[in-house]
Amino acid sequence: MSRKILVGLYGLTVREVNRFLRIWPQTFVPSLITSVLYFLIFGQVIGQRIGSMAGMNYMLFIVPGLIMMAVINSAYSNVVSSVYISRYSRFIEEILVSPLPSWSIIIGYASGGILRGVLIGFLVAMVSLIFVRFDIAHPLFALFSLLLCSTLFSFAGFINGILARRFDDTSIVTTFLLTPLIYLGGVFYSIKALPLFWQRVSLFNPIHYIIDLFRYALLGVSTTPISLSLSAVVGFTLLLFLIAWYCLYKGIGVRA
Repeated sequence: MSRKILVGLYGLTVREVNRFLRIWPQTFVPSLITSVLYFLIFGQVIGQRIGSMAGMNYMLFIVPGLIMMAVINSAYSNVVSSVYISRYSRFIEEILVSPLPSWSIIIGYASGGILRGVLIGFLVAMVSLIFVRFDIAHPLFALFSLLLCSTLFSFAGFINGILARRFDDTSIVTTFLLTPLIYLGGVFYSIKALPLFWQRVSLFNPIHYIIDLFRYALLGVSTTPISLSLSAVVGFTLLLFLIAWYCLYKGIGVRA
């Protein structure tokens, strides 16, 4: 890797990180407030009636899902808005004429979403300790899962930001695809509690594997084989990166 690419990648990364740090009340506080509300309503109010899920306290069971939900939304929204604004302000054209290859531009934009997602994950985890105490079963694997999830949805945000024709289009995927998949991915329940047919349907939901992977890393329990969950998440991450690279390489959405 040449020095020019490293310098350009560093500059783009610093820009993306500073972008969300400058407006931290908008990028961090809403996720924390939402998580507290989920813990209060689903964890304490509804959880007292449910009792246990998958053989553990319900409040403890939902912790990994709530952390992942915050990470997914943060990583995705950070990159999709940044890419779209860069297109709208014509800033991205300056990057395209630079010597940076397509892959480094994608990594540069995604870096902001990745770091924001990981930071949000840590903050929500700290908030969860107010409501329930737990020991992390696999700390390094938990960190790896956070990074992998943030990377996956940063790439997804990049693709949406490139393809969106209007600013309203940046929320279409969130409203009609991302949110339903999150709620049906096992945040608040174990898929083992579903009828057999719906258990099989849930296996086609990529977010189920993300949440299950992180639940294993955090609590040491899972509903699907870890090798399958890990393979699925890594596969989806590579697929989205290739789609993002193809769109940028071909100039889809960024060239007249």
